[in-house]
Amino acid sequence: MSPDSLIDGVPETRLALADRGLQYGDGVFETLAVRAGRPEFWEPHLNRLAAGCERLGLPLPGAGLLHQEADRLCAARDRAVLKIVLTRGCGGRGYRPPQPCTPTRALSLHPWPADAVPLAPVAVRWCAHPLSENPRLAGLKHLNRLDQVLARAEWDDPDLQEGLMCLPDGTPVEATAANLFLVRDGRLHTPRLDRAGIAGIVRGVLIGRARQLGLEVLEARVDRDELLAADELFLCNSVYGLRPVRALGERRWPAPGPLTQYLAEDFETLRRAEAA
Repeated sequence: MSPDSLIDGVPETRLALADRGLQYGDGVFETLAVRAGRPEFWEPHLNRLAAGCERLGLPLPGAGLLHQEADRLCAARDRAVLKIVLTRGCGGRGYRPPQPCTPTRALSLHPWPADAVPLAPVAVRWCAHPLSENPRLAGLKHLNRLDQVLARAEWDDPDLQEGLMCLPDGTPVEATAANLFLVRDGRLHTPRLDRAGIAGIVRGVLIGRARQLGLEVLEARVDRDELLAADELFLCNSVYGLRPVRALGERRWPAPGPLTQYLAEDFETLRRAEAA
């Protein structure tokens, strides 16, 4: 039986206490859906991992090594979730990055969520905790997720599946664990991620695919009134795919809306092709 986690290629579940990922959140990560024993959208995920490493000044492990270790974990798993974490490794006390550094790579496999059902409508709320605004880290999937932790702690209502997060000035950006899209007059709108937020892999796939299909896609600031006036609203991430929003406070939408359903079905076709 294959292991469920590897740290630097060895079956293990514990990081060293001095690891900078644990001490300072000094690293990046990726979360990938696994189907038929293969991680989905491997190349886009690897490209984002490389971009994050470049921005943080982290050495990137060889793509072949990561692929080999991912295959070792995912083999014979029909559906699962793979997480890849890269940290700067151990470096003693103090914020100054060690030079040179010896990065830590940690890969772990997790069960497929029972509620990850394609096109299952969700109810969402506004989060009171804002996203931290930092253009240098915007779009990056770094290890410091305290904003999301504090936002997700705001509710314990089983009828609410997600929360929408805003900048300190109230501008909507994303959900706690998903990107955000609006549909208005047949056009797709998604918030710009130049001040905060994660540039999701599925978000990028959808933008590219929608344009191939001849749809107009706008990446721009979206205020709360525009969001509430949308014809359709949906979330997306690498595990759940597209999740149509049926309710936000008192606002209700028919879910899924026609364009959301069209894009979701097209996306599931892409997923099946990835697994083939």
